[in-house]
Amino acid sequence: MEHLLDLTLSSAIRIVISCLGIYIAVIAFTRIFGKRSFSKMSSFDFAMTVAVGSLIATTVLSSTVSLAEGAVGLLAVYSFQLAAAFFRRYKPFRQAIDNTPLLLMRNGEILHDNLRRARVTEGDLRAKLREANVSHYSEIQAVVFETTGDITVLHSNHMDKNLKEWLLTDVAE
Repeated sequence: MEHLLDLTLSSAIRIVISCLGIYIAVIAFTRIFGKRSFSKMSSFDFAMTVAVGSLIATTVLSSTVSLAEGAVGLLAVYSFQLAAAFFRRYKPFRQAIDNTPLLLMRNGEILHDNLRRARVTEGDLRAKLREANVSHYSEIQAVVFETTGDITVLHSNHMDKNLKEWLLTDVAE
């Protein structure tokens, strides 16, 4: 308890310099590797975001991790994310690292087995339908549990059949 509020001038300066340095590194790496670095298009992208946050916190607050070590760690994570984005073109790799989107509703019908598989409650589903301004089952073409954990509601209002098929191409039933 006695060390709870300990802060020396030198440790405060180290924290500020580390924070500035790692902040600049994140900006530089994001500019080099692209905006995908912080997207949430897949579970792998989410893991990348968590890893970057952890590296930033450790670099800034740990006196045992140097700014250079933190920057190298960031470079490695960004590089792995870029490599994963490249290899995601190949189905076996994509299947190994990404979740598959799952259909929760089709043509206004709730797919209860899929709700259980996704661990989504009917209350969660109702909330998403309200958020999407659905007022009648007939308005629902499909509800998809995305790879990121988001839930997408596709309305049936004037949906082109070809577009519907294309949108649901990789969705598990």
